[in-house]
Amino acid sequence: MVCAIALSLAYPLREYVLQRAEIAKLQEERERTEQSVSELEQRHEELQDPDHIEREARERLHYQYPDERAYVIIADDGGEEAEEESAESREPWFTRLWKSVQEADQAGEQEEEIPEAQPPGQ
Repeated sequence: MVCAIALSLAYPLREYVLQRAEIAKLQEERERTEQSVSELEQRHEELQDPDHIEREARERLHYQYPDERAYVIIADDGGEEAEEESAESREPWFTRLWKSVQEADQAGEQEEEIPEAQPPGQ
């Protein structure tokens, strides 16, 4: 009789433990999601501020007003790491992008020359 009761309680007890573990996992996921939402709301509020947008454009994209002059300062530490860096890695991203476009354009010109059309029969 005791064995029958123990066996009849084993499955519901196992399900209870699994459900509690699932609830704990979902609560952690909910907390992470709420934190992510709060960070995104804060970012949204920052992006509504015109001063913040201007600051981001100047810092990250190197934008400037037409009458201003911008300088990109490259720090030379003089260490071994500075010597190992190539000149291309120190250039701004937009310069590297433009050079890659130019290289792709020049590679297309050099790869294949189109022969001049000849009239048939010659």
